Amino acid sequence: MLTFADASLGWGLVPVFFVWVAIWALAPGWRRSTDRSSALRFSSISRLRPLSFSRKATLRRLVQTLRLVTVALLLLAMARPQTGRTLTQVQTEGVDIMLVLDTSGSMQGLDLDADRTMRQRRNRLEVARDVVEEFVKKRPNDQVGLVVFGDQAFTQCPLTLDHGVLLSLLDGVEIGMAGATRTAVGSALGTAVKRLRDSEGESKIVVLLTDGRSNAGSLTPLQAAAIAETFDVKVYTIGAGTRGKAPFLTDSAFGQRVVYQDVEIDEETLQAVADRTGGLYFRAEDLKGLEQVYEEIDRLEKTEITTNSYMEFDEQFSAFVGPAVLLLLLEVVLLGTGLRRLP
Repeated sequence: MLTFADASLGWGLVPVFFVWVAIWALAPGWRRSTDRSSALRFSSISRLRPLSFSRKATLRRLVQTLRLVTVALLLLAMARPQTGRTLTQVQTEGVDIMLVLDTSGSMQGLDLDADRTMRQRRNRLEVARDVVEEFVKKRPNDQVGLVVFGDQAFTQCPLTLDHGVLLSLLDGVEIGMAGATRTAVGSALGTAVKRLRDSEGESKIVVLLTDGRSNAGSLTPLQAAAIAETFDVKVYTIGAGTRGKAPFLTDSAFGQRVVYQDVEIDEETLQAVADRTGGLYFRAEDLKGLEQVYEEIDRLEKTEITTNSYMEFDEQFSAFVGPAVLLLLLEVVLLGTGLRRLP
């Protein structure tokens, strides 16, 4: 972006410059109209009309034009041309977030996509992955990590600002990757708290999603909640699944068929974990409900961002002065030749 720091100077000098240009352009005509000096008389000037103007006269006129261009460039240089760019410094007080996803066999339930036909439905984990992905994309200034659990719990991705890597690892999360038969909720929460323990985030939270009850691991959910409280980690818990019975696809001798199983979410324990750490418990019975849960958590845990913007300018007058000097020298050289005008 090119600007002029002393543009007001140009407003006063530009009109004077254009008046000078106008006088220069009209001067030859005025001189001919006011010239009363003696001249040769001809009975007819018809023989002179076919004669063109002298090439030397035309070149002399062009040399005089150099002076106008030189003055114009100097006027632009006097207005102090500058190029500027906006620099923005962003300071964040980020939130460190550990996402904890249940990958046990029960996450094969097809109840969160109830608005689709049975053949088109995604299982609970696939729905949760898509919703979590959108949640992560809304938190570009936060460190986010991922823990998965089934029979065991492990860190799929440590805290990172490289959300591309995180989303790639999230896309690879599958049912049974941490064991499919049991659910180690307490161990998963403990693993997430361990990742957050030494973080320097202004706020530290865990978002834990499960569709069952803890029946594995060496740490109970309430014990893990007590540890989280010690390290000022807030835990949001989510129970994902419809109420009553949910459809599952199973293999049979005649191919896959749909069976219905009871949804057993330990809401009492999940509520107690959230209360102990200052978080909240949510129940998501379908896709829309799950989306609303993560939107609510996103609203509750806002990152404070301070933006300082300032302009940095570079003086560009040399881009005008340099050509002006070269044109002035060219005019001096040319006027020293046969193009000079004699009085």
